[in-house]
Amino acid sequence: MNETTHTLFGLKDMHKNEILYFCFFNNIHSMRVGILKEQPPENRVVLLPEGVATLVKLQIEVLVEQGAGIRAYADDAMYEAAGAKILTREDVIGLSEVILMINAISSTDIALLKRGQVIIGALNPYFEKDYVKALAAAGITAFSMDVIPRTTRAQTMDILSSMSTVAGYKAVLKAANELPKFFPMLMTAAGTISPAKVLILGAGVAGLQAIATSRKLGAVVEAFDVRTAAKEEVLGLGAKFVEVEGAIEDKSAGGYAVEQTEEFKKRQAQAIHDHAIKSDVIIGTAQIPGKRAPLLLRTETVEAMRPGSVIIDLAASTGGNCELTQNNKTIVHHGIKIIGNSFFPSEIPTDASRMLGKNYINFIKLLITNEGNLNLNWDDDIVKGTLVTHEGQIVHERVKSLINN
Repeated sequence: MNETTHTLFGLKDMHKNEILYFCFFNNIHSMRVGILKEQPPENRVVLLPEGVATLVKLQIEVLVEQGAGIRAYADDAMYEAAGAKILTREDVIGLSEVILMINAISSTDIALLKRGQVIIGALNPYFEKDYVKALAAAGITAFSMDVIPRTTRAQTMDILSSMSTVAGYKAVLKAANELPKFFPMLMTAAGTISPAKVLILGAGVAGLQAIATSRKLGAVVEAFDVRTAAKEEVLGLGAKFVEVEGAIEDKSAGGYAVEQTEEFKKRQAQAIHDHAIKSDVIIGTAQIPGKRAPLLLRTETVEAMRPGSVIIDLAASTGGNCELTQNNKTIVHHGIKIIGNSFFPSEIPTDASRMLGKNYINFIKLLITNEGNLNLNWDDDIVKGTLVTHEGQIVHERVKSLINN
């Protein structure tokens, strides 16, 4: 707000928060977007200062909670230089029409929200059923970026793909650090060191990034996926594709794997076992939206692997691809290190936040007019497909069916 506006409304001597409240309740502002500070151990922030600058150019006023970007190496001064106002968490929640976040907010924060207020985040609605119910009961219009339609038009807003890229990359670096061997083949005076053998379970975005990173580090890589469409991409990255015939595929699944028959699962288990016991590193990335991650690595397979081998399970938060995985824990079983970590993007907070920010901004552009005002267009398939709760109701069909069953 400039000096002229201060004088026009007789606000020149008022505290800046009083001015903001005055303007909010008298509707003399452009749309106001709030950015919340994520709670530990999360290091990312939903928008870096560069993202704030983009919103300001779109005629949107941005409020940022104090210290929101500090763990992503963006301080308050950087946000102010980009055009944001720095406020307390309570003020950001109270003054914003649209609130951006990554992870779900607490029940205390929900109590501060006003009916009709809009929140946009990665709300994990397929699993956080009580949270979704609480948002609906509070009358919140909630968009969940992790259920955005898997369409070509929505690719620039797909946070799952963005964060899977980060996770696949970081998982390989973690494995290389933990493995008591080199990744590449080395020709030394002491003789030739053979390259590490890496098996990737699931060749989605995370899996493909893991393949690419493993290959760059010099490993010999194999990859398994039930989707035959993944074969060409795997081979294109220089890895061998582990193929099991008879997989069920569903084009309507948006590129994700679907539940398989018991007969196929038996053949799959044997194929994975045969390749796993020869591997030094296994990275599990396979997941099915709204369901437990497919169990691909049995205890007997792990026990048949070479001691010192490493398993990185990116599906840990949804049950894990490995039978022995414990979420957010590292265990050693029969000499095999098993790392259950679905949170790798938080370990690369700057670039992960940068990618998230671009996804969120592209989505926000669907919700505003050319003048920067809020305009919820329910005829837009992406807007409608990302909406979880509205006007006291759970409106996302899949979320609603999971909650009711």
